[in-house]
Amino acid sequence: MTRSRTAIRADRLFDGAASVADPLVVVEDRRITAVDSGPRAPVPPDAELVELPGATLLPGLIDTHVHLCFDAGPDPVASLADRDDDAVLAAMADAAAGQLAAGVTTVRDLGDRDYLSLRYRETATGPQPTIVAAGPPITSEGGHCHFLGGIARGVDGIRAAVDEHVQRGADVIKVMASGGMMTAGTVVHQAQFSPSELRFLVTEAHRHGLPVTAHAHALDAIVDAVAAGVDGIEHCAFRTADGVHTPDDVVAAIVARRIAVGATMGIRPVEGIVAPAELLRHLPAMLAAIGRLVREGALVVAGTDAGIAPVKPHGVLPLGLAQLTELGMTPVDALRAGTHVAAQVVGLGDRKGRVAPGFDADLLAVAGDPLADIADLLRPVAVLVGGRSVLPSLSPSV
Repeated sequence: MTRSRTAIRADRLFDGAASVADPLVVVEDRRITAVDSGPRAPVPPDAELVELPGATLLPGLIDTHVHLCFDAGPDPVASLADRDDDAVLAAMADAAAGQLAAGVTTVRDLGDRDYLSLRYRETATGPQPTIVAAGPPITSEGGHCHFLGGIARGVDGIRAAVDEHVQRGADVIKVMASGGMMTAGTVVHQAQFSPSELRFLVTEAHRHGLPVTAHAHALDAIVDAVAAGVDGIEHCAFRTADGVHTPDDVVAAIVARRIAVGATMGIRPVEGIVAPAELLRHLPAMLAAIGRLVREGALVVAGTDAGIAPVKPHGVLPLGLAQLTELGMTPVDALRAGTHVAAQVVGLGDRKGRVAPGFDADLLAVAGDPLADIADLLRPVAVLVGGRSVLPSLSPSV
């Protein structure tokens, strides 16, 4: 008779909040049913025991900003344009596999073409990361990522765009509040919508129960987004025409209102790939701005922007969390940012990001102790999605 439960024993557990020694985690029907600790914690008689000596067990990681439709190639925009929908869906499957291999079991897709991320999650087979989807980002005419199709002209266009996202089943509204580096003709330090248009968009989205996160490199766009009542700000680079500026009142408002800052962390160096000169010139100040937000207690998570370049492959989040420690977070804070806190940011805090009874059995085991050396996140030995192993190293001990 096949046993219906699995008990997993590791050297230590980070449960999304704190460390636990000698954990025993019991999984049944895609959920965590029990968490015990101690070397003699009893194994349920009907459970298969999996032992992971030397490993740390964690909640599956959560990347709050990915683009499954982009292939992390030299020119992901051109590659996307050359693919029909079936080819894009196949590329999304490869992207999802890359996320799982790194222990990322939940992603928030913040920009696709024609709502393909929603179609993918409905049609994909086998273990998949949970996908929170925005659909095409809402942008201005000729604005950042206009080629994805989410163009809105004026208040009437914004209302129609939000309504369409609601009807198509989007989970979050992504708005391009400033220009971006992937779109020729846009300016990263300039806003793309008027303050009143942005306020109207947020009001409309909230009326439908959808949160709003704003792509905002520009300081002006950040100011407008904060005033409009957005729930999140992606990149939050504080760019102006002459550099990077972090006004005290803007920083204080982001901190006080608990606006989620999706810091664009996570780079895997690739030989021969060099960032644009403009980005390199401003990057130290942009990172310092995120470091200031961390020090002042802002709600900061690592949204990697995975897929947009060869240095940002799908599954780069462990490197992004390590980079957060370089900006002032402790390893514990960075792990929280990639699990429990990220789950709250993407709206799944009631079932993701914790190892606790009743939560989804999305689990990552890594060799070593990332609480002591966060680089150990790069050493996965087991990944489970809904209790189902997606790495071959996980096998019963008895």
